[in-house]
Amino acid sequence: MSASDSQNYASGALHVPAGEGPVKWVAGDEYVIKVNSNDTSGSLGFVVATVPPGSGPIAHLHRHSDEAFYLLHGELEFLDGDETFTAAEGDFVFVPRGVRHRFKNVSTTEVKMAFFFTPGGPENFFLDFGDEPLPGHAPQLWTPDRFTPQMIEATVAMGNIVLPE
Repeated sequence: MSASDSQNYASGALHVPAGEGPVKWVAGDEYVIKVNSNDTSGSLGFVVATVPPGSGPIAHLHRHSDEAFYLLHGELEFLDGDETFTAAEGDFVFVPRGVRHRFKNVSTTEVKMAFFFTPGGPENFFLDFGDEPLPGHAPQLWTPDRFTPQMIEATVAMGNIVLPE
């Protein structure tokens, strides 16, 4: 091919500027869903989370998706099967599908992280069942009674299972 030959390349990049993406409160955390599986033809779902002290989801696993975390600020305690470890700013955590896990902010300061699912899909639970943010309020921790039959049914349909800690 010579320099004079013109080449047309396909376009299709997805760009989500800072400050954009739906915001939901889930399990006491604030999640900004930057992209979901519908945006990526199922490839991935990407979320930026703010996790207040004491917050984080209950132990669970994903049968059909891997999940990966990158800590932007702060430290989180992670459950990996039956063991726990601490991940800090700059750490990356990969949780293969089928592994029981959760994260919890056991510190006294807010934690910021990004996480994604491959393939995407579990992030749609946040969009469907997360709480709408209330200005001037903080996200509330979810207790077991927060999980409606519809939420449990949707969770199981997605291949996500809540497990005791």
